[in-house]
Amino acid sequence: MQNAIYSSLKAMHYHDHLDAMQAGELPAPVHVRIKPTNICNHNCYFCAYRTDDVSLGEDMVVRDRIAKEKMAEIVEDLLAMGVRAVTFSGGGEPLLYPYFVETVNRLAEGGIKIASLTNGSRLKGKTADALAAHGTWLRVSIDGWDGPSYGEYRSVPETAFEEVMDNLTAFAARGSKCVLGASIIVDERNASHIVALCRRLKAAGVSHAKISPCIIANSGAENNLYHDGFKHIVRAQITEAKSLDDENFQVVDHYHSMEIDFSKPYERCAFAQMLTVIGADCKIYTCQDKAYTESGTLGDISGQSFREFWYSKENRIQLAAIDPRQNCQHHCVADAKNRLLSDYLSLAPDHLMFI
Repeated sequence: MQNAIYSSLKAMHYHDHLDAMQAGELPAPVHVRIKPTNICNHNCYFCAYRTDDVSLGEDMVVRDRIAKEKMAEIVEDLLAMGVRAVTFSGGGEPLLYPYFVETVNRLAEGGIKIASLTNGSRLKGKTADALAAHGTWLRVSIDGWDGPSYGEYRSVPETAFEEVMDNLTAFAARGSKCVLGASIIVDERNASHIVALCRRLKAAGVSHAKISPCIIANSGAENNLYHDGFKHIVRAQITEAKSLDDENFQVVDHYHSMEIDFSKPYERCAFAQMLTVIGADCKIYTCQDKAYTESGTLGDISGQSFREFWYSKENRIQLAAIDPRQNCQHHCVADAKNRLLSDYLSLAPDHLMFI
């Protein structure tokens, strides 16, 4: 059986953290997402941080990036706190961050697992060296299926598509243990080209292609209405693309309809205690779905260390105040995880043995 790399059950492996939460304590996060820079060399029309109809990123300042000294401080805090993993993401394109390589090397030296989301344009040279040596996984966002379509999606030259494919091919050829995946965000333009793109990715040596729907609005109903016109094409394309699956390549189907009202049945966001987000503005956010928004802001570490803030009374109050039934009426990538955590944390201890 192939080991799963995508699952909502991962949090259940961290018994010490779960026990601490049941006891009303605040453990260090297991996983931290760092958005080191908001600068990006692509301009994707569907980017959630730059789409007016999606609330994510409404307060984002493009010029922001974490200063070198502040990043070094954050890294030492994460090591001291026992954080297990760091994922670099946007905001912007994380591989554009000028101190990326030294940050990755120091985290890895201290035993923290490394991953990154990227557009793949800078996956070369010393950056690729560091990720090949220390990365657990990389996921490259790709949507166009050839030069013209890729250029149109991202407002880049048509030659950029083959340049990224060359980077992927070269990285895969290293034989690194770092899992190289791709993320295909599906809209009406690329719906009929999923198979062709998956073939290119497989030929480049990518290990898997994760296929997800483009989110065009905060409303689940609006998203579903948008996809209704072509979802039959996507389903047929995914079925055909699945024929490419073998021991070296897999199509991961995350193409799904949205909940109509995005309602949440649980009154606390337990997952926010296990994964937190550090923005390029040095603010701490509850999750990637609320990054760069006032409602998602836990605090600011510009004038204090991350470690000081995380264990502060301020953070405890802010985390306790999150009520997803009231505060999170939007798409949430952690919803399935929070449902599991809510069930786990609500179990009566005296009845656990009656399985």
